[in-house]
Amino acid sequence: MKNTYRTINIKAEFLFKEKQSKFFGYAFPVSEHEDIKKQIEKLKKKHHSARHFCYAYQIGVTNTVYRLNDDGEPRNSAGIPIYGQIQSFEITNILIVVVRYFGGIKLGIGGLAFAYKECAKQTLEASEIITKEIIIPVQIKFDYPSMNKVMPIIKKYNIEIVSQEMQTDCVFNILTTKKNNAEVCGKFKRYSGIILQKL
Repeated sequence: MKNTYRTINIKAEFLFKEKQSKFFGYAFPVSEHEDIKKQIEKLKKKHHSARHFCYAYQIGVTNTVYRLNDDGEPRNSAGIPIYGQIQSFEITNILIVVVRYFGGIKLGIGGLAFAYKECAKQTLEASEIITKEIIIPVQIKFDYPSMNKVMPIIKKYNIEIVSQEMQTDCVFNILTTKKNNAEVCGKFKRYSGIILQKL
């Protein structure tokens, strides 16, 4: 199993032309469905006279979710070619939208599929693709005397503490890399006063 995943760093754009039709390609880094909805709504305001906003997205790292939309184009002529490029580039947490302005010459299903595929491909080629560590959130509960056992492990592995509660017991929500998760959890489990739970 991989310890890393590929995604894009920032929004990218590309204009592809085919037989007088214009295809505006956009790639967005996204992590949840709300992000996707907002980006598509923004594009519809920007390109208010365009007829087709075809897209595909994939979110998630260990368990991925994807969706594609032909938005009025012939079935499978837009969404699938766009999603195919997401698979080809092996990236996730990404939304690709291709906005089409009809130029007066019909492209046919094959021509449309080629244009949407090529626009998505070149939009991704214009993107800054980065590799990120897979992160696993973990909650640790422990009593105050165990603090001097917990903190050295957190410092050694440079673990990020997302939140902490200091009441009767201590509760830390931390982020571990997938690469180090088993080793880190093993260190904590050596001590009886520490309880682990994956979030």
